[in-house]
Amino acid sequence: MKDKKINRINVTRPSLPDFEEYVNEIKPLWKSRILTNMGEKHREFKKKLVEYLEVENLRLFLNGHFALESIIEAMELKGEVITTPFTFASTIHSIVRKGLKPVFCDINPIDYTIDVGKIESLITENTSGILPVHVYGNVCEVEAIDKIAEKYSLKVIYDGAHAFGVKYKGRGIGSFGDASMFSFHATKLFHTIEGGAVAYRDSNLSSILDKIKNFGITGKESIEYAGGNGKMNEFQAAMGICNLRYIDDEVSARKFLVERYRENLESIEGIKIYNHDSNVKPNYGYFPVVFDGFKKDRNQIYEELKKENIYSRKYFYPLGNTYDCYKDIYDVDETPIAKYIADRVLTLPLFRGLEIEDIDRISKIIKR
Repeated sequence: MKDKKINRINVTRPSLPDFEEYVNEIKPLWKSRILTNMGEKHREFKKKLVEYLEVENLRLFLNGHFALESIIEAMELKGEVITTPFTFASTIHSIVRKGLKPVFCDINPIDYTIDVGKIESLITENTSGILPVHVYGNVCEVEAIDKIAEKYSLKVIYDGAHAFGVKYKGRGIGSFGDASMFSFHATKLFHTIEGGAVAYRDSNLSSILDKIKNFGITGKESIEYAGGNGKMNEFQAAMGICNLRYIDDEVSARKFLVERYRENLESIEGIKIYNHDSNVKPNYGYFPVVFDGFKKDRNQIYEELKKENIYSRKYFYPLGNTYDCYKDIYDVDETPIAKYIADRVLTLPLFRGLEIEDIDRISKIIKR
């Protein structure tokens, strides 16, 4: 994987294998003519992912959003699902699109994951599940969430879109809860161009997940379920096979850059940078900075970087319970910590191929 010098600096850039390597990976498809419908590449990629993520059961999907909707449907959740507004739109939309009501729990001010101390007060007779988010790869308080779920007989589905390859106490993050969704969108640490997966504990869900993602087809003349079309194709799977070979190099390269950012910025008053728990093996997928009492606010920093052709991201902003489609339903003041962080957080550029000189220049602009 060769990196080229860049001029415009985006918040991220997709990693790609050498062109010839990808061509060699997809070359057999010209012979088999099997381009989708769980072919050879799909099966190979799935096997490799199960091993890498250290999970028991896994299904691949066209994208992470369809994967999340599918596991909600497969688990037959009803009524209300507790989640956080400090997340990407997909998390919330997946609940709504399955006919359920999101109930927003605030986040904690340390790592920006769901505040476990506030979950129980939101549980009602209509609550069927909890959908926490591993934000920026920061791991939710999985043990506390498990205890709450067991106490109230609730399902737990983790949005692990940011947590690919993360481990907690030596365990793959996808092995916690009842299920975990992973996104393989092009902007992620690991990608299959588009794509996603769901890992799950109960092997009995395998059959229904297969039906959901393939029109309910169970045989040449048998359709048993009103499913959709969420299959990962062979070209996506082939990209995943290639990129998985370099995932450790990707993480190592990002770690090196993150350490430089920290060296430059963490001692500056008004800049807050999260330190990972010692029990967590992080993936260095993002580098969020919270400007809290800094001489300029987040929006001003964003514009200053933009003037220098550097494009950071206000992530997550706007907050989920302030979207146009939800703002008349929810009161943002009920999640004050999430609102506070959303107004101040900025994710800085981070990807393999970014030079140390670029990190220093970005840091210098912020200091200036």
